[in-house]
Amino acid sequence: MRVEALEKVWVDKARYDNAEKLYYEKLSDVAKPNSCSLVTEIAKAREHLQNTLEKIDGIKVEPCANTEVLSRLAALEATTKEYQGIFQAILSRVSQLENQLSSNKVNSSAPVSNADANAKVSAKADDDDDDVDLFGSDSDEEDEEHARIREERLTKYAEKKATKTAIIAKSSILLDVKPWDDEIDLKVMEAEIRKITLDGLLWGASKFVPVAFGIQKVVISCVVEDEKVSIDWLTEEIEKIEELVQSVDIAAFNKI
Repeated sequence: MRVEALEKVWVDKARYDNAEKLYYEKLSDVAKPNSCSLVTEIAKAREHLQNTLEKIDGIKVEPCANTEVLSRLAALEATTKEYQGIFQAILSRVSQLENQLSSNKVNSSAPVSNADANAKVSAKADDDDDDVDLFGSDSDEEDEEHARIREERLTKYAEKKATKTAIIAKSSILLDVKPWDDEIDLKVMEAEIRKITLDGLLWGASKFVPVAFGIQKVVISCVVEDEKVSIDWLTEEIEKIEELVQSVDIAAFNKI
């Protein structure tokens, strides 16, 4: 039954809508004395909204209460104007430089007048004269003085070189002198070696050193002047003692 009643309600919906409309009209008639004031307030609100929209469309902005934003905008506008002025000054300066460059090119391409050429030649001649005056002198007295000083210096150098002691190159040599066999008296062989004498030859210490199988050799040192005594000559002189000396070797050689 309840379902049927609901279906009947939706079938008669137009009747219920009409009844609802009449109900609200009756209610509006009851509140009619206050309707004028409400309509007036609605009209005022609508007019206020319309005015606000017109101001926004016309970009009529009321003064902003945020003074910091306004000050920043003003500073930004001032900086922009300043940069514009600087940019204009740079452009004018660049144009001036371009004009100067073009005028210089024209002047350089123009032929040089005779007066300018003569002026350059005279200036070069003056420079040459200045060079001669600065770096040269034709005075005979100064030339004589320079010659005298040079001769004195050469004389002193020659005297110093003459009195200077010449360095004598010497060498220290250590010789190994081997006998033929163990029956040779090494003291006699050493004495024969020391009999070799020459200017610039000085014999030093000696000793007997075993070699092998009971054979010993004489190790003897000497100092020679290189310009006066030849090492080859000295070894040949020792080898001339054939009955005692088998061989001669250089064990050490040092420059002094």
